Amino acid sequence: MGEASVQLQISTLPNSPGVYQYYDKEGKLLYVGKAKNLKKRVASYFTKQHDNARTRLLVKKIVTIKHIVVASETDALLLENNLIKKYQPRYNVMLKDDKSYPWICIKKERFPRVFSTRRLIKDGSEYYGPYTSMKTVHTLLDLIKGLYQLRTCNYDLSAAKIEAGKYKVCLEYHLGNCLGPCEGMQSLEDYDEGINAIRNIIKGNFKDSLSRFKKQMKDLAAEMRFEDAQRVKEKIEVLENYQAKSTIVNPKISNVDVFTIVSDESYAYVNFLQVSFGSIIRSHTMEIKKKLEETDKDLLELASIELRRRFDSQSKEIFVPFRINSEEGVKVTVPKLGDKKKILDLSERNAKYFRMEQFKQAKIVDPDRHEKRIMAQMKKDLRLTEEPRHIECFDNSNIQGTHPVAACVVFKNGKPSKKDYRKFNIKTVEGPDDFASMEEVVYRRYKRLQEEEQPLPQLIIIDGGKGQLSSALKSLEKLDLRGKIAIVGIAKRLEELFYPDDPIPLYLDKKSETLKVIQQLRNEAHRFGIEFHRNKRSKDALNTELETIPGIGEKTVIQLLKHFKSSKRISEAGFEELAEVIGTDKAKKIYTYYQSIE
Repeated sequence: MGEASVQLQISTLPNSPGVYQYYDKEGKLLYVGKAKNLKKRVASYFTKQHDNARTRLLVKKIVTIKHIVVASETDALLLENNLIKKYQPRYNVMLKDDKSYPWICIKKERFPRVFSTRRLIKDGSEYYGPYTSMKTVHTLLDLIKGLYQLRTCNYDLSAAKIEAGKYKVCLEYHLGNCLGPCEGMQSLEDYDEGINAIRNIIKGNFKDSLSRFKKQMKDLAAEMRFEDAQRVKEKIEVLENYQAKSTIVNPKISNVDVFTIVSDESYAYVNFLQVSFGSIIRSHTMEIKKKLEETDKDLLELASIELRRRFDSQSKEIFVPFRINSEEGVKVTVPKLGDKKKILDLSERNAKYFRMEQFKQAKIVDPDRHEKRIMAQMKKDLRLTEEPRHIECFDNSNIQGTHPVAACVVFKNGKPSKKDYRKFNIKTVEGPDDFASMEEVVYRRYKRLQEEEQPLPQLIIIDGGKGQLSSALKSLEKLDLRGKIAIVGIAKRLEELFYPDDPIPLYLDKKSETLKVIQQLRNEAHRFGIEFHRNKRSKDALNTELETIPGIGEKTVIQLLKHFKSSKRISEAGFEELAEVIGTDKAKKIYTYYQSIE
């Protein structure tokens, strides 16, 4: 009944752009989406086989479909954003704004005050922002106060009250921070000239202020007022220094919003840079928790609309890494090279840094979330059917063909599980044969796990290319495990992964976390294998050397090692010391042997 009802609702949908809403049997809003063609988009939910479990669950719950037809795709985008923010449906990405951001206010009054605030009052005052950091606001206000004398009092400086002599100058006047408009010592025209310059500085345009100060400095110097000229020169230096720090792109790039996205399996991070006269006047990164199978394009469209609204952007052009839909009248540019591309790259770098910071914090605060994310990412990157919660990595340590050994290291939930590490002496292979050695150890490892009914890994990593991988596969086939455990080979170039029956390797992003885990696995396997190999060689070399001395057997060697702890100490020991441990007869033989070597 429910399915027939849904199909009936779909059949009546128009082929127009609009917004669709899914409701459950209780009439609760589950999901809001936008579409170029409502009928096609909604029908696809019920005809497609969804990989994502949450999407499958959503589809099962849908009982009612409502829609709103709009004039264009852009209108659908804006409406979708409004509905998500208003209703916060369960299956939509989160766009919660839990902060009240600071603004810079130029108050609507005679002799306007300039100050920071978190409250916007609709009284005709000008508000610039919001700023994502209070530090930015303080820096700008400090710069403005250093350049222009502004009043800080809240008197009503009407012409009538000033003429009546209602106010007296305060300490700020005596400190030189205010020019005393309250007593009529500064004209409104002169004060407003400073306010105009401040507007430009807040917008990132320093040109007018610099020109004005430079002219002032020259005029004062011509009048021989060198101290006053020096003070203006200092203001020019402050302004130029601030401009140099804030201008990081071509000053011709003005009034532009830049958006980039970095995403993984569970979260997306959208960075927003606002650029004015070559200065970045705002940088903000938004974290979005994915709910279904949202694409980067969908998320960037949604976030760009939201961020422009949240920060009241009036820019008529946006830079993005790929083509997206935006508001009417906004030019969408996808930079490919030059200064525009540099600013896009900078935005992406900001998103990546923010993401890394979030990961570091999550690792400390919420290790479970961190672990789940790593596992989901590895499953996706390595094309696995399940998360690799249990990984085993094999390495052959076969130095100059002597003492062939192998190591198996085990990672559980992305971390080393040292108690599960295993070392192998190669038993069935004569001489250096890495392929045969790999075949032997893989067979022995999983034969034993089967016999002991121990859990098998979800992923096996073989340190070596195609040859080593083929050898390991032979053993899995013998044990009837081929296809039951995912297996890959890693070549010398770490980012190249070889899969069974695939001649073309998979290349991993060099900066990916999946690659970092694999690198850690291989490093651990190398370290563990070489340590075992070294210990075996040292022990064998020591035993061999001592046992080659005529009349010295294994028991004597053990006796000596227990007492002296190392072969070096034995070789340096005096005759009496040796005699105390093994008697004069054997001591003489060992002492004479080491003396003859010297």
